This record gives sequence, C-alpha cells and structure tokens, in this order.
Amino acid sequence: KGKRVKSLFSAQNIQQQPLASQIPYPSVLLLPHLQSWKNLAAISLSISPLILQAKHLPPRLSGLKFKPDPSKGSGTIFVSGSCLTNRAITNMESSVSRSTSVVSKMSFLAVLVVFLISSSYITSTEAYDALDPEGNITMKWDVMSWTPDGYVAVVTMFNFQKYRHIPSPGWTLGWKWAKKEVIWSMVGAQTTEQGDCSKYKGNIPHCCKKDPTVVDLLPGTPYNQQIANCCKGGVLNSWVQDPGNAASSFQISVGAAGTTNKTVRVPRNFTLMGPGPGYTCGPAKVVRPTKFVTTDTRRTTQAMMTWNITCTYSQFLAQRTPTCCVSLSSFYNETIVGCPTCACGCQNNKTESGACLDPDTPHLASVVSPPTKKGTILPPLVQCTRHLCPIRVHWHVKQNYKEYWRVKITITNFNYRLNYSQWNMVAQHPNFDNITQIFSFNYKSLTPYAGLSKTTNFVLIFPLFLVIIKVDSFYVSFADDTAMLWGVKFYNDFLSEAGPLGNVQSEILFRKDQATFSFEKGWAFPRRIYFNGDNCVMPPPDTYPFLPNGGFRPEVSVFASVLLPVLLVFFFFFSA
Repeated sequence: KGKRVKSLFSAQNIQQQPLASQIPYPSVLLLPHLQSWKNLAAISLSISPLILQAKHLPPRLSGLKFKPDPSKGSGTIFVSGSCLTNRAITNMESSVSRSTSVVSKMSFLAVLVVFLISSSYITSTEAYDALDPEGNITMKWDVMSWTPDGYVAVVTMFNFQKYRHIPSPGWTLGWKWAKKEVIWSMVGAQTTEQGDCSKYKGNIPHCCKKDPTVVDLLPGTPYNQQIANCCKGGVLNSWVQDPGNAASSFQISVGAAGTTNKTVRVPRNFTLMGPGPGYTCGPAKVVRPTKFVTTDTRRTTQAMMTWNITCTYSQFLAQRTPTCCVSLSSFYNETIVGCPTCACGCQNNKTESGACLDPDTPHLASVVSPPTKKGTILPPLVQCTRHLCPIRVHWHVKQNYKEYWRVKITITNFNYRLNYSQWNMVAQHPNFDNITQIFSFNYKSLTPYAGLSKTTNFVLIFPLFLVIIKVDSFYVSFADDTAMLWGVKFYNDFLSEAGPLGNVQSEILFRKDQATFSFEKGWAFPRRIYFNGDNCVMPPPDTYPFLPNGGFRPEVSVFASVLLPVLLVFFFFFSA
C-alpha cells in the first residue's frame, strides 16, 4: 500500500552477526516452469521487494498460511517461520538507499535468469493442432520379463487423436538401438529387413539391424503369431470415431541387452510413418511401470519397466500441397462457387500435381488399372479438374424454415486409384451448438476449448520473508462450433474411387438462434473444413453466394442531387 518496509534487525545486530544468520528465511525467486522444491533458485536480494508471477508453485509453498501474532503487535505477520514488524530500527533506512544500485543490478540478473531458463522450455508449435491440442500417438513399451541376455516386451500404440487416423497401408515404426541389441523374435508384427546376422550360428535372430523398421501383420495371420490388438494391417482408427480399434500391439524379444532396470538402455531416434511422413516423435521417457488387472479383477500385476514415446502430427511435414477443397452454393443464389483454381495443383505443372485423367478418356478402366507386376504401387491418378484435388466437399444451403434451416453436404472422391475407408470430416460453424438432426452421418461435438480455468499466483519477495498471494480462479466458456462427421458403418463409411459411386452425402437440420442467425455476408457457410485431418482449401470470402438484395446498390443523397445542378449552373455562368 505504498508504506515503507523496514528491517527487523538493528544496525548493532547486523554488525555483530553474520548476514546468513540474520535472515530467518532466504529470499526465493520462483521461476514459472519450476514445479518442485529442489528446483527453486535461492537468490539473496536487497531489502526492496520484488513482485514476480509464478504459474506453478511447489506443494510446500502453496500450502503456506498467514496468521497475525498479537505479541509482536498489529504489524507483525508470521510467514513460514519468518516475520515482519513495523517496529524496526530507523537507522537501517540509510542502508536501504545504499542498496538501490545493487537492487537494479540484481533485478536485471533475475530477469535475465528467468528469460534464459524459460526460453529453454519453449517447444516448436509446428505440430500444434488447435482443434485437438492434446492429440498424439503414444507408444508404451512394457518390459514384461527378463531373459538370460535381454527381455521380452509388449509395445502398444495408442491413437489419442480425436479425428486423425492412420489409414491403409498402415503405420511403420522405426528406432535405433542404444547398444548392440538384436531382436530374437516378434509376435503380432515383423521387421521389414533381417540385417546381417552372420555372426550367429544355430538360432538366428529375427533382426540384427541397428535401426530396425517394424510393420503390422495383415488380417488373417495364424493365431499362433497373434496377440491382442495386432494384425490390422497397420490401420489405427481415431479415438472419437472408433476407440475400440484405436490401439495396436506387438510383442518383441530383445537380446544382447541389459537384464535389469539399471543395465537396460532405452532405444532412441523413434520414427513413425502413418503411412507417409508427418509425425515427429520425442525421446523415450521412463515412467512408472504399467499395471495390469486380471480378467477376474482379483489380482494386479505390473511390468518390470516401462517407457513412453509420444508422436505428434504436422500437416506441413506430411505434404506440401493440400488434398481437399470446398465448394459452396445456396437456394437463394444461382451462383455455384467452385473450388479455387489450382487449389491442390495445376494441370500444366506435372511436378506438383502429378498425372490427371479426363473422365471421357476411352478405355478408362485399362488406363486406371494397367497390368503391372505383383506388389507394384501405382502413383495417384486424379480426375482432371481446375482444382486437381482428390477430395471435394460441397456445402449447399438447401432450405429455410421459420425456426430451422437445412444444409446438404456432399463429399466427392476424384482419385481413381484410392478409396477411403473410415473417413471423417470436421467442420466449423457457429450454428453447430443448435444442431437438431443429422441424416445418414454420425456426429460428435468437438470442443477443444469448452472451458478455460486459470489460477494466478503472485510472489512478493523480501530479503527477510516470503509472501504468496493467490488470486481467485476464473472460468471462461466458449461456444460449441466444431463438429466431427463420419459415415455409418456398413452403409456409407466407405468412400469409393472416382466414378458414379465415389461420393457420400448427408443433410443437417439446424435450429435458428435469432440473436445470431443470418444469411447475409456468408454467415451460413462453414468457417473451415477438414477431411481425414487435413485442412481443406476454402474459396475467398468475397466470392461466397450473396442474397439477391444484399448486393451493392448505389445510393444518391438528396443533398448531392440538389448540389449538382447548382454547381453546373455556376460553372457555365463563370465559364461564359
């Protein structure tokens, strides 16, 4: 409150006692990213206070209680064994002025330390997804038992992404061994190459490579080569769309490795292809061993050792060009706004767009599927359009009612050599919070920021005591404007190749919110659309279909109509 803070000790005590014994509690600088008591940085500051903001306080500090001490007077408050009193020695005020220059230097050093340590915690946001901020693929490596020269582990891959999945031909996992480990055997998966195992005689390992590459087994694998959640061809469905098939597992027997928790070394340099590039994996982190509950729920076992690997996705790393676009139309305007030209490539730029095929080409089937050798993968072949996108999402404002309005969505596949199973679409529109009915599609609301709570702690630092002030939490709510749509199983969850059957469609009935509903300025069209997790190219906003009475109408004011003849008469009068 602007009052001067005085010292607890007299000048006589300062001269007789060492400085360390005069401070009952050291001055502490709390850094925003430090969450444990051991990581606190103790810094001896001057008498002048500093106010710092700490996002995370250690449990020991957050539990401090403040209580007055009547025996010391009304100005005394005990804080974790330290005290402050207003009955201090006045001759200490001179030392405060002498320490002003020291305060400025120490304050600068404190800010510099905070900046350097905070900058080390800054991570790349290239793989950040605003609609799924916590989405990732987590691999759990559980060491189940030890062997004479290594261990047996079960590796489980969980897809915690809400709407992004790994389609066929599936995932490919790779890593680099820390020492000279080999893979003796695998169940539920296999490595693509065996490597050089010439030094082994008799029992030959499954893989001797320093950097093995593992793929999932195909459906129909013999039962003696399967474990739970394996053999799906590498397909991982999204967590919202099909949580029962959002995990994949395999068992691995590792040799020439450590046989205890202290001697085993975790692999490094993990890579994940799903099926192409786009995923970035962090280092393996040792965590608490996983616990397993038996089927009768009467016994719990745990792994010998567990480490996790987290992988995040970035569309920028996956591909340079988009894979889908959006077209728009409405009942109140005859104009159909198509996908932007060259949204996914141009026909005269074969290096970016690849080959395209005219749908009127003779012998179309033989061109799409030419005779090739077994195992040959043909390059993508899309229909020749002005946008050259494999997928087009069309949003049509169909009808308007008194209290409702209807939208029709059509997804068309222009790729002749690729179909989409377990497809999904994510759309953003402010009226999704009042959705009434959806036909022939499944629907799930995605609210990545349904609520935001925040607690702010202020730390008041003096050289003689520590005060922590906790500000009340606040809560902010956001509108539900994001929806995930996907096909009904065994009905339209399979999007066929380009052709008469290469499309799926549905209609959505919205209830009007009179406070926000409008057909003006393109409000009825989506803000953003994703297909299979990829952001689709939207048309420019100034090309959206507009209302017939919403166009530009020149208006002439009465003042201008009167002033114009007067100016003309004045001009001719003086020109004559």
